[in-house]
Amino acid sequence: MIKKIRRIRQLLDNMGPRYVGYRIRVEIEKKIGILKNRHPINPPFKQFVSLAVWRQETPLFFFRGKEVPVNREPQESLRKRVTEMKAGKFVFFSRQVVDLGVDYDWITNPQTGYRYDIKKHWSEIEDFSKESGDIKYVWEKARFSFLTDLIRYDHHFGDDQSEFVFGQIMDFIEKNPINRGPNYRCSQETSLRILHWTLALYYYKDSPALTEARFQSIMNSIYWQLHHVYRHIDFSRIAVRNNHAITETLMLYLSGLLFPFFPNVAKWSKQGKKWFEEEVEYQIYPDGTFLQFSMNYHRVVVQLLTWGLRLAELHKDTLAPVVKERAIMSLHFLRTSQDHVSGELPNYGNNDGALFFKWTDDDYRDYTSQLNDLSAVLGGSVSKLQESQGWYGLTDVAVKETLIPMLNTFKHGGYYILQEEDVKTFIRCGAYKDRPSQSDNLHLDLWMDGINYLWDTGTYKYNTEKQLVDYFTGCEGHNTLSVAGQNQMLRGSRFIWFYWVKQAKARWGESEVSYLFNGEITAFGQLKKNIKHKRTVEKMKNKNLWKITDSVTNADSFEKSIYWHINPEVAGQVQIECKTESGDVLIPRIEEKWYSRYYGVKTPSLRYTYSSTQTMITTITLKGAP
Repeated sequence: MIKKIRRIRQLLDNMGPRYVGYRIRVEIEKKIGILKNRHPINPPFKQFVSLAVWRQETPLFFFRGKEVPVNREPQESLRKRVTEMKAGKFVFFSRQVVDLGVDYDWITNPQTGYRYDIKKHWSEIEDFSKESGDIKYVWEKARFSFLTDLIRYDHHFGDDQSEFVFGQIMDFIEKNPINRGPNYRCSQETSLRILHWTLALYYYKDSPALTEARFQSIMNSIYWQLHHVYRHIDFSRIAVRNNHAITETLMLYLSGLLFPFFPNVAKWSKQGKKWFEEEVEYQIYPDGTFLQFSMNYHRVVVQLLTWGLRLAELHKDTLAPVVKERAIMSLHFLRTSQDHVSGELPNYGNNDGALFFKWTDDDYRDYTSQLNDLSAVLGGSVSKLQESQGWYGLTDVAVKETLIPMLNTFKHGGYYILQEEDVKTFIRCGAYKDRPSQSDNLHLDLWMDGINYLWDTGTYKYNTEKQLVDYFTGCEGHNTLSVAGQNQMLRGSRFIWFYWVKQAKARWGESEVSYLFNGEITAFGQLKKNIKHKRTVEKMKNKNLWKITDSVTNADSFEKSIYWHINPEVAGQVQIECKTESGDVLIPRIEEKWYSRYYGVKTPSLRYTYSSTQTMITTITLKGAP
């Protein structure tokens, strides 16, 4: 009982009474049926505008029909994906090819075989359970991200895909009645589905495959899905407050621009715009870092900003200045973090494989296209011209290399980045005012010549064995230190952590021979109060040599373990030596561990672990590309 009271206090201290109060309210609403009444099943079928009128008076969009300013360059990789898609094989999480079959029911988890009950109201559906498995395997196709591949294939190969596209949309509508089953469980997924259907409607607006009956059915479905998003927006704005809230509020704002003939849409759009502006200001910190502490989720926001700013411009509407300001700062942070040889960013923070609008054949881990698209929308330059800018209707774009400063500090988010030509040192050191996702403070990433030598192991899956979740999100999966085998914070249920790191400080320094990082956090509160982990990183100038000193105060009796995760492909080029402050050479425990480059996929990684009760001094030398 005492333990539960402590956890409730921790939850109130960290998440606040607004969050706790809302979660209690939602559970009550579920039990007494308020959510079911607010989100009705079998709502009346509504008609708003005829197909002929809509074709004549189509609201402004990135493109109108198939005339898109993109050079036709057929690629075999794109042809292969579309051929497999028509055989029922779809790309999940930007990597895995999953065979769903040609008559998929949209509600069966292809991993576990679990079939959700389509008769149930969405509020009765569990999104996490051992029996059903990861619900993201059901949501993945239902967000319709695959439509960009079909649209691109149509453009590059001149092979009309409209019948298949509208067939897929109608199949979803028929098999997923409004507000029933798993595909209405998440309003972000619903919002993304509408955005992708909108792409299809505009590209195939003049296609014979878009019949009056299909058009009316799609518009009715979009209306009720928007109704669902608006009536459940408190969940993402209070209980979640991350990229979900930005997606949903953006969709509500855009509803008035794209579907002005819907009843209530003026109200939804006005509120959505206000909320979108508030979420952008709150979630993107003044230095351009993002409250989810995740590179991929920050890219999600970059794509949403690209949509919002571009459509506002086309409709001669004006968003609050803070939206553009935070967009510019986001670009600065992400481009500073980016490896400019590979286009990749550190595999840092929660990463579910999301890439909503994929307008090139670049690998998912390459961020170049999405960053360039937002830069072009903002009127800035791009590092190179790409197909994706054309899909946003952008044609007059300047090409200019982005110059990254040597020493970079992002204090609000807690990132410290050293860029020496093609060598990057990336360090995380920050306190939390918003919900942490991983226990990874003072993590160190090393890059050279486009190769990630010492890396973050990634995410793998949100709903899998506890041992794997603990590894990938805890200290053990990062290049940092644990005390007595404990994480810096105490894991709660699912995405909740207790004993947040509230105190952190760091700075860069420079001498004639080296760059010096000094960072310190107060952590491990579940073990003892006021334990401090201090890490210094000295990077020698013009040498691929780092000297890292880790000291822990107020924890003398506990064993400390430092973890170093090495890219196996270049393990022979990495030399690590660790000594105690008294000069004793420590022998590492060398283990094969896991690395997850893409969601749901794990591959072998190499980990060196050094343990001692004393201060440890680690010297890392990179010998260059193999």
